[in-house]
Amino acid sequence: MRHPVLTTRRELLTGAAALALTVALSANFSDVLAQGAAGGGPVSSEELMQAGPLGEMTMGPDNAPVTIVEYASMTCPHCAHFHETTLPELKKRYIDTGKVRFIFREFPFDPVAAGAFMLARCADKDKYFPMIDMLFAQQSKWAVPKPIGPLLAIAKQAGFTQATFEACLANQKVLEGIEWVRNRASEKFGVESTPTFFINGTKFKGALSIDEMAKAIDPYLKS
Repeated sequence: MRHPVLTTRRELLTGAAALALTVALSANFSDVLAQGAAGGGPVSSEELMQAGPLGEMTMGPDNAPVTIVEYASMTCPHCAHFHETTLPELKKRYIDTGKVRFIFREFPFDPVAAGAFMLARCADKDKYFPMIDMLFAQQSKWAVPKPIGPLLAIAKQAGFTQATFEACLANQKVLEGIEWVRNRASEKFGVESTPTFFINGTKFKGALSIDEMAKAIDPYLKS
């Protein structure tokens, strides 16, 4: 689901470097939203499996018979619903049992979502998914017109200080890595809404239930 930009440049971040980041975000988001309807042809598995500059964030074994790629935006309520309701059961039934490799990719629709993803990327690697879970669970608190205070409070729970929080949100390398993933998904794979899933290369749109997931996964598991 698409979402409007939730904040102004000056409200998103503090400090000169952070403000410069917000300006870049605001400029680039209009471009990617305009490109979102592009693509939509057959998806090459080889291209789909190409990792972004920041590396993949995954759960499950690399050699699982089924690979699920999710493109999500942190300010998307449908994404939060999927992660709170379907993903735990998906993990229990398929990921933890070695049947599914789950790849989570960033597709922010606004600067606030990009900032949330940046904080997850700046956390220790083993804290990435716990940070994503925490952000989705508390989405209503920080996906607001003035998100900095709530985001800082959540980041501090993950070990950030004020200084590391601001440094992360001003990290151009992290921002560019997230933008690369988002832009490529839009241009190459026709991703235009979130969540969008690719299950062994087949595209599914929307927050799938566990039963819908199972219907798509189970045929690949039959001998």
